Order: sequence, then C-alpha cells, then structure tokens
Amino acid sequence: MHRIFCFFMALAFVFLPFAAFSEEAADPELAFGGNLFLVNREHPIGKDDYPRDLVEPKVLGGGEATRMRPEAAAALEEMFAAAKEAGLYLAAVSGYRSYGQQTAIFARKLEKVDRQTAMRTVAPQGCSEHQIGLAMDLGTKKETRLSTAFGQTPEGQWVAANAWRFGFIVRYQGKWEAVTGYADEPWHIRYVGRDHAKRIYEMDIPLEEYVALRSESYEVTMDEGESAP
Repeated sequence: MHRIFCFFMALAFVFLPFAAFSEEAADPELAFGGNLFLVNREHPIGKDDYPRDLVEPKVLGGGEATRMRPEAAAALEEMFAAAKEAGLYLAAVSGYRSYGQQTAIFARKLEKVDRQTAMRTVAPQGCSEHQIGLAMDLGTKKETRLSTAFGQTPEGQWVAANAWRFGFIVRYQGKWEAVTGYADEPWHIRYVGRDHAKRIYEMDIPLEEYVALRSESYEVTMDEGESAP
C-alpha cells in the first residue's frame, strides 16, 4: 500500500506547478530562501539561483567546499558538538555546490554509468539541494568517502536518530526512492529548521510529501482568513 501511495505522490510532483515552490510561493517557507524550498528534478532552479550569504561552518572538514546558509551552518556546529559529546566524530564533506560544479559532477558520473543509473545517485545541474546552501554530505573522522556504509557506522546511526534535534533531516532514504527519485544516501542531510525536522522525523515521510501537505494546509488556512502557521 505504501508503494502505491508513493507512486501516486511521485506523479503528483511531476505535474505540480513549480510556482508552488518558487519565489512567488504564497508560503514564505516554500519560497526561494525558505527552509522548505524544494529542489529536485521536477522543480529545478537556474544557475543564478543561489544564496549570497554562505558561511563556512566551524566543524571538522569545514572550509570553502562545505559552506552553508548561516542558520544551517550554526545548526551543523551544534550537531557536531553534540556528536562529539557522545564520543562520535563527524566530518563535513560537501556543502554548497554551484550550478557549474554540479554540471561537472553529473558529467563525470555519465562517463562511468548509463543515464538511468546516474539519475538515481547524482542530481543533474539545477536539481541539487546543495545549490541552495541547506544540504551537507557527511563522513566520519576516519572516512570521508561517501558510501551507504556510513549508515551502518555509529556516527551514521547517531545522525539518523538525532539530526532532527538540530533541524536536519536525512533527505534520501531507500524506502522513499519512488518519491525522491534517489537511492539511499544516509550521508546527505538537509536543513529545514527544528520544528519542521521534528514533524518530518515523526511522520517518517520524505520532504516532497511534507511540502505538499504544508502547501495544502497553508492554502486552507489563508482561505479561512487565519494567520499563516
């Protein structure tokens, strides 16, 4: 039943107007610059759509390649500190990526595998959350290569159970592939803010489904003349 639901949700996102998630979105959280702004293959952005306020988080591995929006970077620092208190050492691997960088990454992937396989593991240019400065790929102090094995490490298991406390979600899980279009990526976290992260974690749904529910709820609330949530 869940697979059938995911299939129809995936179809819905193909035909859902991009305006629902664009700068003109009625809900500021869903608009460009909002913590719930949705970027994927059905809702791409242009090469000039990127944040101008990127900062380098002060964490292990931090540097120009791991820049994020200020709010997300501060939350990442808190999460790394909490993990360290638990005796675990996370490493930042890849944060903001430009449209051009993503173009090169996707092209390199196509040199190794067919397009269908590449699309399951790498976002084409304009379709990556990394371009909006709210995503981070994680590794450990001992291993920074991105691999599903991260999910089996103590650090990966801690992230899966605790990222929501700091406003992050584990964005791509294997069970959601029918909706997200991506295979399991336990290393990829996305900042959405603490309240939203808590709800998404408790509901156990991908961001696409949460955004759709948020959009519907916002429209109903505004139609009834109430304050936006």
